[in-house]
Amino acid sequence: MKNYDYLIVGAGLFGATFAHEALKRGKSVLVIDRRDHIAGNIYTKEEDGINVHVYGAHIFHTSDKKIWDYMNQFAEFNNYINSPVAVYGDELYNLPFNMNTFSKMWGIKTPAEAKAKIAEQIKELNITEPKNLEEQALSLVGTDVYEKLIKGYTQKQWGRPCDELPAFIIKRLPLRFTYNNNYFNDRFQGIPMGGYTQIVEKMLEGADVVLSQDYFDMVGGVENAPESTEGELNDGTKVSWGKLVFTGQIDEYYGSCYGELEYRSVRFETEKLDCDNYQGNAVVNYTAADVPYTRIIEHKHFEFGQQPTTIISKEYSSEWQPGVEPYYPVNNDKNNAVYEEYANRAKSEKSVIFGGRLGQYKYYDMDKVVAVALQCISDNME
Repeated sequence: MKNYDYLIVGAGLFGATFAHEALKRGKSVLVIDRRDHIAGNIYTKEEDGINVHVYGAHIFHTSDKKIWDYMNQFAEFNNYINSPVAVYGDELYNLPFNMNTFSKMWGIKTPAEAKAKIAEQIKELNITEPKNLEEQALSLVGTDVYEKLIKGYTQKQWGRPCDELPAFIIKRLPLRFTYNNNYFNDRFQGIPMGGYTQIVEKMLEGADVVLSQDYFDMVGGVENAPESTEGELNDGTKVSWGKLVFTGQIDEYYGSCYGELEYRSVRFETEKLDCDNYQGNAVVNYTAADVPYTRIIEHKHFEFGQQPTTIISKEYSSEWQPGVEPYYPVNNDKNNAVYEEYANRAKSEKSVIFGGRLGQYKYYDMDKVVAVALQCISDNME
């Protein structure tokens, strides 16, 4: 029997950050993951000199200098600025919605003209109490921006018409009345030179790591998960642990006893092309409903690549089904109520910590994942 202070289920960013900090404090750590690689959804794989974001684009951005400095100890970040482009039919627009967008859409030049155009459209709609996402978006940005840049894309993302989605999904739509295509307002932004996988590799130095290992197989089934403090790895090694850090689905951990939580998933079609530059930008969104994918990522542009070939990934949003990777929690009233039951039960656990987007049923940007993991360490060890 091998004994560990911590068993960490999931070798993604939350689990790796927690592991790194636990190891610094002299704790023994075993990290397992269902997948055959570390780094979770930020996993990057080098191919033909290009670091491919296997599970979609990940751009690190934060306004927290402590988090920025923390990440920079594991890799050097470049000066990549996220400036996506939107394609609607034969038209091309800059994102986020800014003066470049409005100038292209209406042929205007000044912020005053743009504000007047949007205000005129909103007034004509006369929506006082938005009843759904469509009405909410129209009441914020008017008809043109909604029809060309929001409606089709949102329907693809959520798999249902905008007038069937709740209004609260879009609480605000940022409109910038400057000629600034920088998608994020955060002070710090970039891509690690050499990809994200190297960061997690460094974080996990000193930990025992076992891949292609399912936690529930290890403990003999979902029904045994909540009480387990020992289990058996696929190779027959018996292990025990003092505390469990679980970054998988919290409803799965509890055998879906309060009901299954809902997620959206993403499917990727990745291909190598025999050209040096396919679309001229790392991220291009396709906002029309009749284009089946939501966006195309050209990976080399994240690191200003000059390779003779290129690699692109088309992203297709889909409903989540068991056996498929869950990506985005569907945080509507129904699911949030179910999650609260799991969260209340989790509060009574003295030897289990739930973390990350699946363990806490919340969409996190990467900087927030690191911040929450560091806080968990502080709460549990100091």
